[in-house]
Parts: sequence; structure tokens; C-alpha cells
Amino acid sequence: MSRRKIVYIVSDSVGETAELMVKAVLTQFNEEDIEIQTISYVEDLKDINNIIAVARYNHSIIAYTIVISPLKQYLDQKAREEGIVAIDLMNPLMNAFSRIFNKEPNFQPRLMRKLDDNYFRRVAAVEFAVKYDDGQDIAGIKQADIVLIGVSRTSKTPLSMYLAHKRFKVANVPLVPEIAPPDELFTIPKNKCVGLIITPNKLNEIRKERLKNLGLTSQANYANLNRILEELDYAEKIMKRLGCPVINVSNKAVEETADLILAMLKKERSWIG
Repeated sequence: MSRRKIVYIVSDSVGETAELMVKAVLTQFNEEDIEIQTISYVEDLKDINNIIAVARYNHSIIAYTIVISPLKQYLDQKAREEGIVAIDLMNPLMNAFSRIFNKEPNFQPRLMRKLDDNYFRRVAAVEFAVKYDDGQDIAGIKQADIVLIGVSRTSKTPLSMYLAHKRFKVANVPLVPEIAPPDELFTIPKNKCVGLIITPNKLNEIRKERLKNLGLTSQANYANLNRILEELDYAEKIMKRLGCPVINVSNKAVEETADLILAMLKKERSWIG
């Protein structure tokens, strides 16, 4: 009876990276009878000995991602002694990085699994942007790192989300002639607030397209040019009262506007980076 064909994936972390690589290679061989077994969180020599003991009795390959040097060296040695093919999937690339970029690796397992402070700040910022989008809750104005104001369709929401992924808590408030702006806007530092303006014709185009996508007539008051002029005039008066910086977003991508916002605020608040 023929021995089983097994690829043992060995890792001092989860082993998902090695598993993806092995599966990618398997697709090139049309092999359906090769079994994959993943052995995660290998931490000591006893684990290596157990793996070698099992692998020697099968028609097997060991593919590993081990960055702890003593474990790697021991695995290589034991595999050679038993005539087992052991493929190092990570260290050759790490060695190339070290040689070409003149950097030394950390040799620490599970770094990809560590959720650092930046990750949590990003998640919190995204949740904040969703909660305080479109003036839903004015309490966010005082808590925000940045407050965006402007009429409808000036990219307030996309900008809020983009900046949130850069770990900034952003609230945005729509400016509508019939609704007085929240008092809180006038209590925060003016450099914390950014006004977004747009040319009337550009806004007219955007709103007509928005109505079209919603299946509504482009003659609605929302896209009426006179109404747009009224809204823009009202918004600019509010921005002048606030004394906040203003950006014309007419022909700018979200990324470009975000860069301008951060550049302006960086002059005032050195913690932004």
C-alpha cells in the first residue's frame, strides 16, 4: 500500500500564510490526493520532534514559516537527519530584505496577529464617523478632531470616512437655510472646523445625477439652480461667521481634499501627522 502524500504546514503563528502558499502551489499540479495538515503555534523542540516523528512515516513535505532561529535550525537539522524535505517559506525573503534594505528582522512570531493601538484608533474613528454623520448627533461636534460643514453633496461623508481611516474622528454637519446651525459649531476652535464649498454649476450637475440615480425628476427643487445659489450663499455666510478654513471641492478628488485639510490643520495642531 502506498504511503499517504501529506504536506505538513508548520508555523510559530497561525500558519495561514504558509497554507495559502501551499494551496497556490498545489493548484499547479492537479493533485487531489495530497493532504494538507497545519500545525500552528510551534513553540519548543518537543513540538519539532513530534512533527518529525509523524512526517518520517509518510510521503511528506514540511513547509514552514518559523522565525525563531533556534526552532528553525533544529527543524532543518532533524529534517536532514530523517531525509525529510523541509521548505522554509519565510527566511529567504527576510534575508533578502536584510541584505538589500540593510535592516534586521525582529524574529518575533505572530506580529501580524497583534492588534496595535493604530488599529483600535482606526476602528474607533470609523465608528465615530458613522455615528456623527450628517449632523445625526450634535454631541459629536465637541468630541471630533475635525468637523466638516457644507451643503448637501459636497463630499462630507466620503471625506469623513477617508479621514477616519487615517485615525481622525470626524463629524460632519449639513448647512441648510431653513435650519439654524448647531450652537456647538460656534464653541469649538475655528481651526477644528473646515467648510466645503463648490461651484453652483458643478453642484447642479452632481445633484441632477443623484436624482437620476434615485429615479426622480431632475426638475426637483433639490437640483434647482436658484435653490442651489441660495444654499451656497447661506453656507458661505455661516463659514464667514465661524472664521473657519474653506476648501473648494469642485474639481477635487476626496484624497486631494483630505490632504489639503490635514495640511491646513497641521499648521495649527502639531500632533497631526
